[in-house]
Amino acid sequence: MSNYENILFDISDGLATITLNRPDRLNALSNGMKADMLDAVRKIALPDSGVRALLITGNGRGFCAGADLAEGGLGAGTADPGANLMETYHPLLLELSELNIPVVSAVNGVAAGAGMSIAISADIVLASTSAYFLQAFVNIGLIPDAGSTYILPRLIGNAKAKAMMMLGEKVPAETALEWGMIYDVVEDEKLTDTASTLARKLASGPTQALNGIKQLIKGSMNNSYAEQLQAEAMTQRGAGRTTDCVEGVTAFLQKREANFTGR
Repeated sequence: MSNYENILFDISDGLATITLNRPDRLNALSNGMKADMLDAVRKIALPDSGVRALLITGNGRGFCAGADLAEGGLGAGTADPGANLMETYHPLLLELSELNIPVVSAVNGVAAGAGMSIAISADIVLASTSAYFLQAFVNIGLIPDAGSTYILPRLIGNAKAKAMMMLGEKVPAETALEWGMIYDVVEDEKLTDTASTLARKLASGPTQALNGIKQLIKGSMNNSYAEQLQAEAMTQRGAGRTTDCVEGVTAFLQKREANFTGR
């Protein structure tokens, strides 16, 4: 386990876990937390890290309450939030989005503002029954950022995304599930175990095939049908040459569980 001031970071059996760790501030995103997360993401991305999946969650009563408004001087009207986004948020968000492994988020309690953006940017989002999602920006006279205006309409459509952003109202976990924003809702006391089990399953899966799925889904939003068919063929060509594919087919024919190694 690495030592950070604002997060807990652990790598075990191919699974990296980042736990936002400012529970007294509902894990609000301070500059220090963003720097810690970026450093951890860069460690995960190293070719020799051995990481095959990432789980992100929050310590205490909430996942993340969004930006730490105690920093930055917004109330004085002299701050430049655009510069802050480009300097401290965008490097983290972009490098997180470029990880070639599955990312799971386990949302406990509040996921608001940029914290919500991080949560829903994961490939698979689990939430506890008491969790809720909030686009809080309009309540303090700001516009949604940290990728919210890109990710949210693609998950739930323009109509719901605009209403959620303009009204600034809480969306309970069950509603988020109904809207297609998240994958599943579990009882509060089962969230940690359920998310860990799911993330460990991904960490022991065919890593290159899982990354191929990520990249194909991402590309499909802008590709034509013909372009997507070609992308599938090229990605399948690479997957078919992996050791994991050989193992998977062999295990299927031998009627046993496959032992994927990520290669």
